[in-house]
Amino acid sequence: MRDFRGLTAEQRQQFLRARDKMVEDLRRIEGGERTGYRSGLVKKLHARRDLYELRWAPDGRATFSIGSSRRPGVIHIRWHRCGTHDMLP
Repeated sequence: MRDFRGLTAEQRQQFLRARDKMVEDLRRIEGGERTGYRSGLVKKLHARRDLYELRWAPDGRATFSIGSSRRPGVIHIRWHRCGTHDMLP
């Protein structure tokens, strides 16, 4: 949350819009409608096998991992960092 609070209001809105698209894609993937995320939205980071990157702006990034479900049938996302490309591991 510290990273998120450090973003400008516009950056927060950009992040939230991208997050909503990612969640929509995850639901479609789970339902068998899609085989992946929309182009350019999410990628797996090479530095760590369990870490993904959500691109929410040309220089806006957020890292996350997929954790154990807390509720049956619901994917659990663990957010790690949110900011510019400089914050990546």
